[in-house]
Amino acid sequence: MTDDNSPPRTFKGLLRWAMTPPQAWGVYLLAVLLVWLLSFYAGTLKPKKTPDPSPPAVTAPRS
Repeated sequence: MTDDNSPPRTFKGLLRWAMTPPQAWGVYLLAVLLVWLLSFYAGTLKPKKTPDPSPPAVTAPRS
């Protein structure tokens, strides 16, 4: 039996590697950090100013 310690070459192999116990913790923490960073970034964005959909209120003429 040979020890194959080379990195996985396919997506399925990478997925199998990432689901093994030591790597799974790192992948999970990395995913949580990525979600937190994206939500933090989205929270810092300023909304675009949209034009007021209603016309200005009509006031009585001053005379």
